[in-house]
Order: sequence, then C-alpha cells, then structure tokens
Amino acid sequence: MKLDAISHRHRNTKIVATLGPASSDPAIIRQLFDAGVDVFRLNFSHGTHADHKLRFDAIRQIEADVGRPVGILMDLQGPKLRLGKIVDGKLSLASGQKLRLDLDPTPGDINRVPLLHPEIFAAIRAGDDLLIDDGKVRLRVLSCTAEHADVQALNAGVISDRKGVNVPGAILPMSALTTKDREDLAFGLSIGVDWIALSFVQRPEDIIELREIVGNRAWIMAKLEKPSAIDSLEAIVASSDGVMVARGDLGVELPPEEVPVLQKRIVRACREAGKPVIVATQMLESMITSPVPTRAEVSDVATAVYDGVDAVMLSAESASGAYPIEAVTMMDRILLSTERDPLQRVTMDAVHSRRKNDARDAISAAIRTVAETLPVAATVAYTSSGATTLRVAHERPRAPILSMTPVAAAARRLSLVWGVHSIQAADVESTEEIVMHATRAAKKYGFGAPGQALLIIAGTPFGVPGSTNLLRISWIGEEPDVS
Repeated sequence: MKLDAISHRHRNTKIVATLGPASSDPAIIRQLFDAGVDVFRLNFSHGTHADHKLRFDAIRQIEADVGRPVGILMDLQGPKLRLGKIVDGKLSLASGQKLRLDLDPTPGDINRVPLLHPEIFAAIRAGDDLLIDDGKVRLRVLSCTAEHADVQALNAGVISDRKGVNVPGAILPMSALTTKDREDLAFGLSIGVDWIALSFVQRPEDIIELREIVGNRAWIMAKLEKPSAIDSLEAIVASSDGVMVARGDLGVELPPEEVPVLQKRIVRACREAGKPVIVATQMLESMITSPVPTRAEVSDVATAVYDGVDAVMLSAESASGAYPIEAVTMMDRILLSTERDPLQRVTMDAVHSRRKNDARDAISAAIRTVAETLPVAATVAYTSSGATTLRVAHERPRAPILSMTPVAAAARRLSLVWGVHSIQAADVESTEEIVMHATRAAKKYGFGAPGQALLIIAGTPFGVPGSTNLLRISWIGEEPDVS
C-alpha cells in the first residue's frame, strides 16, 4: 500500500456502499470510491464466491492505486425462515380464517401449509404472531405443539410458496450461522475481508460463536434486526467490534413508530460503549429508480449524522439501482452539509463514551482539554491493534484524526470509524520516530502547515495492543533528530 496518494475525506461520517449487479465493473467501483465510499459491503445473500472475488480484487486494486486503505465488509445471509410449497403456488386468506402450519412437506392447501422449521414451533406460544412476506399477512397463534401450530389470519391477504416468516419477540433455539454462512465465512476469511456482519443476532452467544471461528482475522459487526436482541443490547454491543442498525427487519417485526426510538437507543448504547455503529436500510431508497432522493430521506440521513453515528449505508441504491454513483454523491453532500451545521456538534456531544480508570481513557479524555486550550491541526494516533484510534475517535474530537499503523489489516478496519483518516505507516522503535513520522505525515497529507500543533497519542512498549500511555504535543515542521 503506497503512502503518497492518500485521499483525504473532509468529513467525519463514513459511507458504506453495497456492491451488486449495478456496481460490479471495476470502473464503476472506482467511481463509487471517488464519489465518497469509505467501505464496500459484499452481500453474501446474493452472488457467487466468484462474483465476490472479482469485486474484492477490484477494491484492493483501487486501494493500491490511491494509497488509501479501503475497508471491505462481508455480510452473512443468516437463517432464512420460509413457508414450504403450496398447491397452485399461492393461497388467499380471509381475515379471521384459520389454518394449520406443520412439519409435513406435502404442498399446502386451504387447511394447512408446511412450515419446515421445528425451531419455530419450539419457541412460539399461544398469543404470539407470525408475520408472512414482510408482514403483509399476520397470523395469530391459537395453539401449538412441537410439530404444528393452529393460527388465525388477522388480516386478508395472499401467502405463496417460499415466502419469508418472521417471529417477532421470540428467541429461536438456533444458531445465527447456517451451513451456507460457514462456507461463505471460510471463503471471506481466506481472501481477507476486514469486517464480518452477522445476521439474525439474538443474543451475545451468537457473537461469541462467530468469534471462536474468526479469532483476530477480522472485526465482527452485529446486525441488530431482531427485537429479541434488544433485551440483550448492552451485552451484544460489548461482545461485538461494531453494530449495524438493520432497520429493514426491525421495521417488519416492530410497529413502524418504534423503529426510530430503537435506532436512537442502539446508537446511544454504541456511542457510550465506544463501539462503531452503522445506520442502514432505505436511507436513500427512492434513488433506486430516481436520480434524486426525497426530502424525508435526506432528513433521515442527516438525523443519523446529528446523532454522531460512525457510518451510514447504501444497500440496493448502490447494488442494483439505476443511479449508484448519484446515490453516493448525494450521500456525501448530505454528510458534508450536516457536519457544517454548528448544531450538529452540540447534538452529537450530548452523548459521551463511558470511561474506565486506565491510562488510555485518561489520555483520550485529555484530548478535549488540550484542544480547547491549544488549537491543534490534528490528533495523530499511532496504533498496532486499532484500539488507540478507536478510543480517540469516540471522544469525537474537533480536529481530524490521523491514524497511523504498521498493520495493513488494522488500517483497513479503521476506515469505517468516525473521523479517522487511516494510513499504513512504518513500524517504530522510539518516541522520536513516532513524532517524526507523525509530523511528516500530517504535513504531507494536508492535515496542517508548518508551525501548527499536533496531538500525538501512542503506547509504550511499542507494538503492544492496549498499552496507550503517551500524549505528546508537537509541531509540524519541527522534527526530532533520529539519526
């Protein structure tokens, strides 16, 4: 990864964009990067391993061309709960109509429909609701056993073959990792993805199960799309390296008016815990077919920025829409405009990450005091694991954060984090070397001019994760002699 062509984004909130049929050509991926993408998402619910490898290679080529770390997030599909087959392919239900769901694979009819998921019958109780086809049909459970459930339609509608089933409120006795997920995970780790998003998270044990496989080869992001996960929100946040607010499925299983409340709660929990958080799903949905968004969508994106999220995400807008470049460009414009509003800083600063009684948090907290007393051009965080940079970022300092690490994987992972401009730098053996590299990098990449102050944060002994204990003020252009 060369260091002489870094692209310096002049905003703090990051953009995650999903690649798909509309954005698989390397030239389009490069245009998406130039328009503002910081992290690319590979959605393993669609496409083959060969498809994703081509996109992966295109991203790594861009990284080599521009000299700027580019993060890659693989998103695992997770379990898919679906109805079985139905005679004639579909069935019309009247409001109040009763039928049975069971484990018999025989095609369903007016009296019964196959639901080949014993874990659902193990979890549901009389009075629970089942949602069919993203909630278009709601079924109330009247009674159930381990092998079947008698249900009643709460509204008229049509159910058809293989439509999805949601079970709001119930914790299903099943792993978040399917056989397909495990195969996809092995592939993603083999090529070197930076983040892994786990779908269908219900409890912290789901994250722990994935981490036992992944180890330190990637950072793990919990997708919060099940209302049952909210009961263990703090534990899930603590177990994860980051969190995605997956509003699509949350909006299916919850009343729509509750989704904004939960979004705020999740974002606050992540901010307080110092964990990166992404807001996702339908952010610029109309731009799938339109070159401009609705005003409501623009406001939705801006709200996430006011809350201080690390990143916002595009899904179908960039993966399969007609205007992928325009969608990223619009997202970039919204982020820049919102961050220029003085009220954004006031609103964001209403939440602070919790601090521990250790040197790293004491130094990170001191950044604010120093910056208010002595204007600084940038905060330079020298890190090996990424922990120092994360802690600095979640203080949300006013000056940009220049993160320097000798570890390419850490540099790529940090590209998702608020305010962080991440580069891979040479390893160091002394404080003087850190200061020399920091002042040269700040000047070279446009973070300040000679004579401006830098806050430099690092840890000794060097290269030891979690050893942050050094805060030094230096000036660009005044480099120590390390000869």
